[in-house]
Amino acid sequence: MLLAEDDRAIRHALQRALTLEGYEVTAVPDGVQALAVVHKGRPDALVLDVMMPGIDGLQVCRVLREGGDRTPILMLTAKVETSDRIAGLDAGADDYVPKPFEVEEVFARLRALLRRAGSTNTDDCADGVVEALGIRLDLGARRAWHHEQELELTRTEFNLLELLVRNHGNVLGHALIYERIWGYDFGPSSKNLAVYIGYLRRKLHQPGHPAPIHSVRGVGYTLREAP
Repeated sequence: MLLAEDDRAIRHALQRALTLEGYEVTAVPDGVQALAVVHKGRPDALVLDVMMPGIDGLQVCRVLREGGDRTPILMLTAKVETSDRIAGLDAGADDYVPKPFEVEEVFARLRALLRRAGSTNTDDCADGVVEALGIRLDLGARRAWHHEQELELTRTEFNLLELLVRNHGNVLGHALIYERIWGYDFGPSSKNLAVYIGYLRRKLHQPGHPAPIHSVRGVGYTLREAP
């Protein structure tokens, strides 16, 4: 596991805690060294501070994702505004933990990300195609189309769309989606799910073919034709 955090006290404390939890941790103070470590050998997961000198956590995230690296990334951020957290997700992060944080929360988020990564790696080998409402997913190739237009989806977006397609016509609750996609229910205050639903709606929208993802107020989301 790679930990990139410029605050020396936080870096040493979190490295020690993660090591005691059983992780093998490489800790670095900035984004430049983080990228160097990743390029030498792919870690199982990355924990990145957003604010670092030189190359910050968001830039590290973007560089890796643009290069096709799908290693699970957990962001640490002192910024609490929703827009700041969305910026991390936009950069390609899988999840975030706001500072100050409880180390047990970091452990829980990491366990969830690693479970997801293991599940996805298994699913990547699965054969077959699932379809509904003009959406077609090739599970083996991890490719998606909406009315013959191919979609560029992240791992999380693909998994979320697959869950909706497999259950089209049914309403899926927030807690169920969090557990199936993230492996952890982040509670009613989390914006992760709404952010990713927004991403999918924008990518699915085409002239004459609006995104068929609908919100069910107070419950969750469903994939179905517009009424």
